Amino acid sequence: MLGPLRIRDGNNYSTINAQKVEVVLTVLLVRADQLVSLEQLMREIWGEDLPRRATAGLHVYISQLRKFLKLPGTAGNPVETRAPGYVLHKGDDQIDAQVFPELVDVGRVLLREKRYDEAASRFGQALALWRGPILGQGGNGTVANGPIIDGFSTWLSEIRLECQEMLVECQLQLGRHREAVGMLYALTAENPMCEAFYRQLMLALYRSERQADALKVYQSVRKTLNDELGLEPGRPLQDLQRAILAGDMHLMAPPLAMSGH
Repeated sequence: MLGPLRIRDGNNYSTINAQKVEVVLTVLLVRADQLVSLEQLMREIWGEDLPRRATAGLHVYISQLRKFLKLPGTAGNPVETRAPGYVLHKGDDQIDAQVFPELVDVGRVLLREKRYDEAASRFGQALALWRGPILGQGGNGTVANGPIIDGFSTWLSEIRLECQEMLVECQLQLGRHREAVGMLYALTAENPMCEAFYRQLMLALYRSERQADALKVYQSVRKTLNDELGLEPGRPLQDLQRAILAGDMHLMAPPLAMSGH
């Protein structure tokens, strides 16, 4: 689910070409092992403006989905009819969109315990699961998602941002500031309103003895926030800019890093 929707069986991948069937599968995966009502499914497919034969149409899509998910030589089907709707039973299968937040949770605990190397490894594994825009985002932009898919997609995207920020935090704690610079330039370009990434980039540049570049980043984010929102950078960024101007040695790499890189 963390990219164009596909089903993996060993080394084989299969995808659904019918958009509405794909929406049904996505909703059932988001709510795996939970009951999803006919009304919820129809709203995800058609929004508020239901066609006259919406229920009949949904039954057709469910039937097509069952055919798609049916494994040769097996009895039963993961999609169960249960009033007032359907349940997709996950069984032993894994859903990347469930594995991802679990890895981030483990990394978060390790980060709190200052086990930066192990935390960075978990965050890296989590981010490696992403293959591109998720759940119909991106592409030709024709997919209008309903509240279940939209809500889930927003939640995952927020966790991804947090994961990226925590990964960089680990890099900075480990003294890998030079390695973090390129990644942070990319992250600030992708998320021009996220002040946390600019703060980390300024710190990474300063620790890499690039004071002038660090101050340029501040001017750039200040201009962006001014132009887009009429705002000044927040207190953490302002404080960091002042500390860099003053050549504050407290900003240099933490003691832990000295034994590493």
